[in-house]
Amino acid sequence: MGAGPAGIYAADLLDKSEADVEIDLFERMPAPFGLIRYGVAPDHPRIKGIVNALHKVLDRPNIRLLGNVDYGTDLKLDDLREFYDAVIFATGAMADRALDLPGIDLDGSHGAADFVSWYDGHPDVPRTWPLNASSVAVLGVGNVALDVARMLAKTADELLPTDIPANVYEGLKTSPVTDVHVFGRRGPAQAKFSPLELRELDHSPNVEVIVHPEDMEFDEASVAELRSSKQTDMVVKTLQEWAIRDEGTRPRRLHLHFFHSPVEVLGEDGKVVGLRTERTEYRDGKVAGTGEFHDWDVQAVYRAVGYLSSHLPEIPFDHTAGVIPNQGGRVLDLDENQVPGVYVTGWIKRGPVGLIGHTKGDAAETVANLLADADTLAAPRHSSPDAILDFLASRGISFTTWEGWGKLDAHEKSLGEPEGRERVKVVERDEMVRVSRA
Repeated sequence: MGAGPAGIYAADLLDKSEADVEIDLFERMPAPFGLIRYGVAPDHPRIKGIVNALHKVLDRPNIRLLGNVDYGTDLKLDDLREFYDAVIFATGAMADRALDLPGIDLDGSHGAADFVSWYDGHPDVPRTWPLNASSVAVLGVGNVALDVARMLAKTADELLPTDIPANVYEGLKTSPVTDVHVFGRRGPAQAKFSPLELRELDHSPNVEVIVHPEDMEFDEASVAELRSSKQTDMVVKTLQEWAIRDEGTRPRRLHLHFFHSPVEVLGEDGKVVGLRTERTEYRDGKVAGTGEFHDWDVQAVYRAVGYLSSHLPEIPFDHTAGVIPNQGGRVLDLDENQVPGVYVTGWIKRGPVGLIGHTKGDAAETVANLLADADTLAAPRHSSPDAILDFLASRGISFTTWEGWGKLDAHEKSLGEPEGRERVKVVERDEMVRVSRA
């Protein structure tokens, strides 16, 4: 369940095993690729190149894609047991983690995941986005925060060569933004940026990246982190270079602030009018407030403090950790007993941390345990591969296929040809299904 990278990696490993296996990949969206299609910023063609490898997996004859099928609505666990020996849930994490902060519910306060879904053309979100702020705050110092900040700061014309939908281009074109502020509670050595993501911020001819020298502080623990991690060292060196250079004249500015903990989103008449932060100190792995506060003149706040997985019907869920309880990918019930024939992989298994490639390790562990359990799995009542297709048809579910994706893929590329673009993403679910099934 889930045809994003996590689900496809699991299918790949199952197919490469010595087991005689047939695999159906169910996907809630009409199109496959999950996070890559709906969670990666459109100006990241390098990451989206992963799709080429995933294509090769889905091209295999004993792996079948069944899209536009929603678990919990169209299918439930008892239904799946009728047709399959085992089920792997790879449904990821697409919701925003909550942030307990006064004023966080004001008009103009947004979750990063919602904004990402908008600019990536997710079918389930509105076609418009309120881009009326000249100064914006982004809370968080991970790669998602960088994506959000970069997409807010760049001009629409810079993004036109990508696959952004027409409504996203038109929305960004009207944005009056001049300054985007990114805030982290801890110091630069604790930032979760990847070096490449960070350096990409400075590639825009229209965006000046600003780092304040007073934020380049390092206690002994931070210095130890730099020495023990090449990636952290690369991030900090980039930030240090930006901190000592003269400020340029690019029309938009992206500020990276460290040692600033948000304490309140300020409002007036129900709308965001500012952000209050407290200056912090980071000592021996702990963050402490200094009692020094600063009010920032911003009209919108985006929280990029992590994704959260959603509870699936009939499946145990740890609401605190935001994952399905499991041991090595084997799903556990409330008494920590294994749920027969039910497995999990990806972010729904371990939480939304790490890069896309890290889900390969999750899949390897889960698939190994599934294969080890093979002799104990209950055989399904319907063994014919076509039985599930008949079942979906009997329920009136307009499912899409891998062949249908090929049609949609060609259609999106044809939409981009008149403008010299690689493709233009289709955002309406009905149109996606119509093209796929034409």
